[in-house]
Amino acid sequence: MVTEWSIPGSDEFTIHGSTHLPAGDANGVVIIVHGYMGFKEYGMFPWLASQICDQGAIVHRINLSHSGMEHGQGGFNDEAFRRGTWNAAVEDIVRVVGCVQEGVLAGQGKGIILLGHSRGGSSCLLAAGRHGGDPLMQMVCGIVSLSAPASLRRFRDDAWATLESGQPFILRSNRTGQNLHVDPIWLESQLADPAGHDLLAQVGEVIVPIVLIHGSEDATVSASDAVSLASANPGASTVHIIEGADHVFQTPNPFPPDAPASPALQSMWCYLSETLADWFQ
Repeated sequence: MVTEWSIPGSDEFTIHGSTHLPAGDANGVVIIVHGYMGFKEYGMFPWLASQICDQGAIVHRINLSHSGMEHGQGGFNDEAFRRGTWNAAVEDIVRVVGCVQEGVLAGQGKGIILLGHSRGGSSCLLAAGRHGGDPLMQMVCGIVSLSAPASLRRFRDDAWATLESGQPFILRSNRTGQNLHVDPIWLESQLADPAGHDLLAQVGEVIVPIVLIHGSEDATVSASDAVSLASANPGASTVHIIEGADHVFQTPNPFPPDAPASPALQSMWCYLSETLADWFQ
């Protein structure tokens, strides 16, 4: 069964989510966090959620409050998108975890896995590094990062120059054809707290196991980023490279949950399912 919900998020915007409930008693909770310009219905996420749920876990797919997306495959809300920051993403993740632990969302009392793709993976690691000791994060027992970058400063040089000048820069969505804006607050928040935005340093503070899964042919974020992230916390981290896989594990958008998965996606899921089974024992 899949249900939809909405809760308050960062900066008075809204987090929208979809929850997959397994038959019988759940063995844990997985929160899926999308990447930049992604959303909870994008590509492999509904398929992954169905697979994880069939394995016995409650799954919450979320749209971060500044994703600009509500439910479905509609267009972006540029007002929300343009105000997005790493701080907002971290705040949203902590809020969703807290709602699970408090019983607002399904899964109270269960161990929680944060699973993020691309920027979502970096956001999950950042949240775990900054807030690992917080009471609201005490049930988080592992992080899975798919194709995540090892740095938070991934915009082009001309984009940074535009932000430094105090002006927003424009990103075009190939999916919707919209011109989306990124406000200088993206840069200003990082300059105001450089330690809090040092991803490798924050990964070093993570106190739960980290699994970093990456495609060997990822042209968007190099597989070497997974190695860099692991080197920041070698005692907690495991790297698994999927040979031949690209940034989205050869999964188109949209991708129906009942469609046949690519060999790359199947390989990723095989490793992920074993990881979740070990963590939810």
